[in-house]
Amino acid sequence: MTSSGSPYARFKRALGTGNLAVVRAAAAELPAVDLADALAICLLMTMRDDERFERAAVRWLARLALERPAVGLGELRSGLVAFEAMPYNPAAARETLAELCERVGVPGAVRVLRR
Repeated sequence: MTSSGSPYARFKRALGTGNLAVVRAAAAELPAVDLADALAICLLMTMRDDERFERAAVRWLARLALERPAVGLGELRSGLVAFEAMPYNPAAARETLAELCERVGVPGAVRVLRR
């Protein structure tokens, strides 16, 4: 471990900076990015009006479906609508996603959304 800490600590600090390039570089050092952290990246992307936000949101929903097999089409639809609304009504979109994450058991994502 270097003096700057573990790769995950560097990733969390990078998220705090709000700099997407730094976040991407730090995420690349990790063996995996969990759903909560991936959602935090999506939220940062929408705040920065990143052109890759839509692709990241779709990927997040796909991972949710893979990692939480009980997720149904209605829940995925709800998540999709929330991501589509994120640039226009972020508070409502975040709450919808938080409720979805609560229902399907992603507590870390709920914490990210309700900060």
